[in-house]
Formats: sequence, C-alpha cells, structure tokens
Amino acid sequence: MKYNNYIKASPKVSEVGFGAWQLGKSSDWATMSEKEAVALVHKALELGINYFDTAPNYGYGSSEERLGIALSETDRSKIVINTKFGHDADGKTNFEADNIRKSLEGSLRRLKTDYLDSIILHNPPFSYLDGNNNLHYEIFERLKEEGKIKAYGASLDTYEEMQKFMSTTKCEVIEAFFNIFHQDAGKAFSMAKEKGVSIVVKIPLDSGWLSGKYTADSKFDDIRKRWSSEDIKTRASLVDKVKDLLIEDDEISQTAIAFCLAYDAVSTVIPGNKSINQLTQNVESVKKPISDGLLKKLENLYTQDIEKLRIPW
Repeated sequence: MKYNNYIKASPKVSEVGFGAWQLGKSSDWATMSEKEAVALVHKALELGINYFDTAPNYGYGSSEERLGIALSETDRSKIVINTKFGHDADGKTNFEADNIRKSLEGSLRRLKTDYLDSIILHNPPFSYLDGNNNLHYEIFERLKEEGKIKAYGASLDTYEEMQKFMSTTKCEVIEAFFNIFHQDAGKAFSMAKEKGVSIVVKIPLDSGWLSGKYTADSKFDDIRKRWSSEDIKTRASLVDKVKDLLIEDDEISQTAIAFCLAYDAVSTVIPGNKSINQLTQNVESVKKPISDGLLKKLENLYTQDIEKLRIPW
C-alpha cells in the first residue's frame, strides 16, 4: 500500500481508503450486523488502510457509531477520520452555520474521538461554497484553533463547484466525484495541486457500474433504483466501450480504481465495501498501475463519447 500526503497536521493516508456508508443501518440497501461491520473495519486496518470516511446521515448515525467501536482500540494518531456536515443523523438537512458545532459534537461522540482530521460540507448548495459570504469558514477556523478539527473542506461534484470553493476559502480537502464516466472534477486537479488541497475521490466505481457486474438487463430495488431504464442502457453500453479498451486479463474494477489513482492530485480513493472479499479486491487494485496509453484512451473516451451525455450520478 502506498501512502500519500493528506493535510499538514495528519499522517499520510493509504491510497485506497475506506468508504463507510455501508456500515450503517438503512432501508436503502442491504445492511450488515454490527459484528460484521467491526470485522470489516478490522480487516481494512490489517490490509493497511488508515483513511476512513463517514457522515452523520449514513445509517442515521450508525455508520459513525460502528466505525467508532471498530477503531476504539487503535492508535488514533495513525488513523485519519473524515466526516461531514449538512445532512444530520436524524435524516434532516441543515447547512446553516449555527448547526456546525452541534453536528460536530454528535459526530465526535459517535466516533469515540476528541478530534477529527477533517470535516467537509456534504454536497452543499452552491451558495454555501463562497467563503466571502458565509460564516461557516470562520467557525471552521475557530474549531481548528480549539483542536476539534485539523482541516475542513467539501464534498463536491463539478469543476465549477471546486473552483469557487478553492478560490474563496482556506480549505485543505475536497472529496470529488470522479471516475471514468465522470471526469469533470478532474479539470480542477491542477488548481488543487497549486493550492495544496488534497483530493479524495468518491464513487470511483460509479455506484457499481465500473465493477462490471451490471448489464442492460440489471434491475435495482435499493438506492440504485434512481436510474431510469434509459440510464441503465446507456451505462451498460459505456461499460462495454471501456471493456473494449482493456486487455483480456484486465479487471474493469481494478482499472477504474487505478484510473483515479493515476492523477497525482489524488490522495486516496474511497470505494464502497460490502464484504471482506470486495474490500480485498479494492486493495488489490493498487498492485497494477494503469498504463499511460490506457489512461489517455479513457480520457479520450470521456471527451469524445461520454461528456456530452451528461449521465446522472
């Protein structure tokens, strides 16, 4: 496992991190027991993962709670924990500045820690990204001074959002929606490097499509039911185009993760993990870096065939 720079005040982070939304209890996807959740986190630690990403609304607080239990006996100084602000554990949305401390204290309690390495706004409305016109960032700076957080940032989806946020705040972290099918955020990577902002890639497997397990005939009854039949057909055809670019023994999921890690602005990727087998496969992806030739072909596929489709997440 390779470890990359994250923020100044925290240790380097594993290039494959741990997306912890699956740890929580939810009606939107098949959930695991607390015992299974703790075992999954412990396996991640065994594999060298030290970056853990969660949020108050993942399983109505249960993701943070289970992560806190699983990490309670580890050396906190070697673990990097990121959580979010804006979607509360009770299922409500509240991005108002006066909710920051309450949300943070709840996260600290559930995670069984007295500080966070980073806290990020959880896909906020665009208006909240302007550091010149919002009180949020003064509060975050005070929380840094108090030792409650080491850094702050935002979870964002587009170049426009990232450019606005980085140019008006002192953020140190952006969790960016970036994968083979969604490369718009990559336009901001050079700006992130220039400003010393670490990039965490979310949804690197495009909610499972870039694992290669779905087809045009796939049916969904969980959170993925958001896709229309046309969305499913479009993504299936794009998966086929990606596969056409791979050599026979290339795994599409490993290629998808390696694609994200090919950009030096990226500190870590956080694929979801529903099982120890899936977790292990995600970590195996780092053993085979993507070639420059394939990277270019996948970039060209996006600019020539995918970008104009504006496929929904």
